[in-house]
Amino acid sequence: MAVHIDLKAGDKVRIQGGGEAVVRKEIGRGGQGIVYLVTYEGKNYALKWYFPDKIKKPREFRANLQQNIQDGAPQNDSRFLWPKYLTVEGQYPTFGYLMGVAPAEYVDMDKLYMTYSWKKPAVKGQPAIKVEYKFESLDAQVTAAINIVKAFRSLHLVGKSYQDLNGGGFFINTKNGHVLVCDCDNVAPDGENFGIGGFPGFMAPEIVRGVAKPDVLTDRYSLAVVLFRLFMRADPLEGKKVLQSVVLTEAQELKHYGKEPLFIFDPKDDRNRPVKGVHDNAIKLWNLYPKFIRDAFIKSFTEGIREPNKRIIEKRWQELLIRLRSNIIHCTCGKVTYSTCFDHEEHYVCRCRSCGAKIYNMKIKDMIAPIYPGLKLYRCYTENEDDFETVTGEIIENRNNKGLFGIKNLSKKVWKAKFPDNSERDVPPGGGVPIWIGLQIDFGDGIKAKILS
Repeated sequence: MAVHIDLKAGDKVRIQGGGEAVVRKEIGRGGQGIVYLVTYEGKNYALKWYFPDKIKKPREFRANLQQNIQDGAPQNDSRFLWPKYLTVEGQYPTFGYLMGVAPAEYVDMDKLYMTYSWKKPAVKGQPAIKVEYKFESLDAQVTAAINIVKAFRSLHLVGKSYQDLNGGGFFINTKNGHVLVCDCDNVAPDGENFGIGGFPGFMAPEIVRGVAKPDVLTDRYSLAVVLFRLFMRADPLEGKKVLQSVVLTEAQELKHYGKEPLFIFDPKDDRNRPVKGVHDNAIKLWNLYPKFIRDAFIKSFTEGIREPNKRIIEKRWQELLIRLRSNIIHCTCGKVTYSTCFDHEEHYVCRCRSCGAKIYNMKIKDMIAPIYPGLKLYRCYTENEDDFETVTGEIIENRNNKGLFGIKNLSKKVWKAKFPDNSERDVPPGGGVPIWIGLQIDFGDGIKAKILS
């Protein structure tokens, strides 16, 4: 018989190490348990409170959770809502742990995937209120993807795997793309598992088939699913072939997601293509993205489905996504989209379909970035660093000469500019250089940029 221990407002739960957490209200439920808002030592926390019958190895699970608390978040990464405190044993027939609370402006990824949710009305008897969710900009969406990848790179670099990657594991700030990874209680040293298999639709095929347990390689498959759902708002394996099953029984799930998984955009097999009227998001959004992103998903869900060692690693995803963020064009007429939606009249020149403006490009490292007012260069572009958040340069308009644009040096290094006539000059921090076709900038450490024509 299942033993579910629900808590109510005012209940007190003793915390290992001292003190009590006071329950304020329930804020969510899932397959493993209930999440409550609690107050402990004057601060608000989320208490994840387990259904005792849902933890297959409670003793080992608790010990691993305690170890994660002692270790702290991987590389002190602030993107994790990491477990902070365990509750004592013996007070209740179950236990839980405290973690930080996501700020109100953060939205869980499942809501972004659905694009809306229904909120109970303030007055009983009134209709439910539809609340819509979306990113405020393409830049925020891509930045969220980069943050998700960066978090899992941090986790894997310390020898741990998440093991239960799914859309409900992320809170996202839709304004700036900052991400908080929650439900970190399932994190375990790579190669170890405490009964967690994963979430349907996100699990690697080998886990669905029962021939493997969660590890870094299965995390990488799940990460590709998360990114695909974030960008395409679709399931990478749900197309015509899956719809023919009508009802997805366990046997059908095993077939379509374990034994015979087929990517909806597999270039060599069209049996599972998205169906118009059902998978419209996938049909509409797939060709919006540059070829290098589509190729990454094709690799993830063709070779990566069959051969775990060929799955895209986090560092490579990060490079691709940084390149994708650089591919966003902000035209002066207000149109904001990827360069794929602009006409390419010349090799390195785009033309806006709305206003006809020409957009030139700059090559940095292996990236081609469109040049527009407000374009920001990040440290990962101009230096040999992983930092994709620190701005080191920006395209600005000359205050005294409207229509003349330049690149401002916001880094701490002196750049060297080489003009088309081969003349050179230093660009100190805070200084700038006007944009000319053929202009080259040496950022140092062998990193150069060139304005292309």
